[in-house]
Amino acid sequence: MPANQVVSHLCAKLRFTPHLAEPVLLDETLIAASGAGLAVAEVHDALDQAWTDIQNGRALGHKSVLSLPEEVFWQDAGLETRPVEFAGERLGWKLSCLYGANPDFAGVKVIGANAFNRLLGLRRSRSTYILMEKLTMQPLAIVDATALSAARTGAYASKVLGLCPIETDGITVFLFGAGPIAMAILTSLAERAAPRIARVYLKALRFESATALVASLSVTLPFDLVAVEDNRFLSDADFVVTATNSDKPVFEDDELRRNACLLHLGGDEVPVKTLRRVLRQGQVGCDDLETVSRRNSQSLALQFSRTGSSLEALGPHLGIQELSKTSDWHLQPGTPLSVTCVGLPVLDLYVVAALFQKYRANLQTA
Repeated sequence: MPANQVVSHLCAKLRFTPHLAEPVLLDETLIAASGAGLAVAEVHDALDQAWTDIQNGRALGHKSVLSLPEEVFWQDAGLETRPVEFAGERLGWKLSCLYGANPDFAGVKVIGANAFNRLLGLRRSRSTYILMEKLTMQPLAIVDATALSAARTGAYASKVLGLCPIETDGITVFLFGAGPIAMAILTSLAERAAPRIARVYLKALRFESATALVASLSVTLPFDLVAVEDNRFLSDADFVVTATNSDKPVFEDDELRRNACLLHLGGDEVPVKTLRRVLRQGQVGCDDLETVSRRNSQSLALQFSRTGSSLEALGPHLGIQELSKTSDWHLQPGTPLSVTCVGLPVLDLYVVAALFQKYRANLQTA
């Protein structure tokens, strides 16, 4: 049988139709013009499916990060010393690669980040996603996923709040941070937890950033949003979320209520004393032990690595839970909870795939 006939014979038996077209470039302009942008509810729906597939072993992914030396940046940029504008803040100069696969798609997200960018009028980070057909690994789309990345991270807020053993409604939230992640946290809580929340206090490294976010969102949110300059109201909070670029803990343990629940999305923002107390008295968890441990940039992982051990090695023996394994943590009402989330790579795949499928559906009906 001639070679071309053999190929045709084999292709006829395939259970899928391979994608033969060149990948589409979906930048922010085309996403908006095509109506393919995802609403907050659509992001959450995609992530609900992602968590189900992660816990069932149908989706997997990994993350690699190249963190560059901060002193090299200041030298190469022509600045002799660290500018005062960055006191108490991580530069976060890094290149990250997140890749994953699920039953239908595969993909890679590339992130470039540097906090210095804001002085140049640029975003702190930009995310570019290459979405692929899983079986052939041919690219389907190259997507500006910067907004989607913030949305998927912010969605952790409503997911973790759903785990919190808080017995009453009228919840008070204290949110550290005022960047794109903080905005996504607020919209996530508004989408999935609005009836339970009475007020959110918002504190940022720069008070003007907090007031600007309040001004832009307060009239659209179904709960009170209040910018604050200090931690005075932290003791009122049932749920505390950290999403900053701080290079040190953003609160002291004695500022918290003893039964407060925490979600940690930033770097080394949580005191060791808090983590140890919650480990003794309540429940400590993360999105994935291996991923958080190997990234080794957040307070939970650093608590172990600084003593020569690792979260990955000791976490299971200490009863630290993982969202990647189950969402049923059997928490007792009124006990403290601390959850650290680094952002699972395969979550991006689901939201980007949802956007691409919406784009393709809109084209067919146009």
